[in-house]
Amino acid sequence: MRPTRRALLAAAPALALATRAQAQAAWPQRSIRLIVPFSAGGAADSAARVITPHMGQKLGQNFVVENRTGASGSLGGAEIARATDGHSFLWDASSHLVNPALLRGLTFDYATAFTPISLVVAFPSAIAVKTDFPATTLAEFVAAAKARPGAITVGTQGNATAGHLGLVAFARRAGIEVIHVPYRGGAAAAQDLASGAIDAVFTTLVSAGPVVDAGRARFLAVGTLERVESRPDVPTIAESGHAGFESNEWAGLFGPAGTPPAVVQALSDALVEAVAVPAIRQRLVQIGCVPMATRPADFARFVSEGRASMATLVREANIRAE
Repeated sequence: MRPTRRALLAAAPALALATRAQAQAAWPQRSIRLIVPFSAGGAADSAARVITPHMGQKLGQNFVVENRTGASGSLGGAEIARATDGHSFLWDASSHLVNPALLRGLTFDYATAFTPISLVVAFPSAIAVKTDFPATTLAEFVAAAKARPGAITVGTQGNATAGHLGLVAFARRAGIEVIHVPYRGGAAAAQDLASGAIDAVFTTLVSAGPVVDAGRARFLAVGTLERVESRPDVPTIAESGHAGFESNEWAGLFGPAGTPPAVVQALSDALVEAVAVPAIRQRLVQIGCVPMATRPADFARFVSEGRASMATLVREANIRAE
């Protein structure tokens, strides 16, 4: 007996819901493409390659990590902003917040082109000095800078990077004037610190760690609000007389605007699970990360607030792109 038209119409909503649920459950249908707009082997890239294999196992599809560098990360951002395949995502960092205030001629709007999914890891910033610098604490460093305004050289991983912006924010907070020396990467700045070519660096623990471990520089403070698990002996800037100060690089996962909520949830769940795996967490700590894996709403708030504060800092400090 064939079903009547009335029966078919009555069943239509349930059938539509079932079809939609099946479509959502089928995601991902192929490999997931992850654009990292930074160089291979760097801190952000390394964290992605540690985490994504487990995520792939959870989701049933491999992650393919692709490095798309250029224009302060905006070239990789543009690629994901226009992605429509449902399987392409962006692994971005602090440039995501700075670029809107710094770059001209962008073909997309950072505020509307992406769906925040998770703040995955933080890369603690650190202040380190050369071995013969006359300061063993951050307070002594500030005192030395105040005694010689505009004489102390501080290297960062580049103009308008997290290190540069952190240095500007700290100098304003501490009431000191230093000379900013931009490098093409934190490792290059750390090497010049080790050779004595500059007095200090404001860069990541990952970058400065090797020269400190080699006895060619020493840490004064880290930019996290709490001490870092991998360097428990290094005090925070906040506990060194600058309560509430925080400045760190980070890496987070974004989808294109309009990424379905079910996909966002699936990726968020996979990230949270991956970061909780002891071996993965240990590896992240070893390379200088602070594992986080926040939920989408928290990350969206972090991005919104961070973009506003970075715009203010770039404007007030008159920072320009190179």
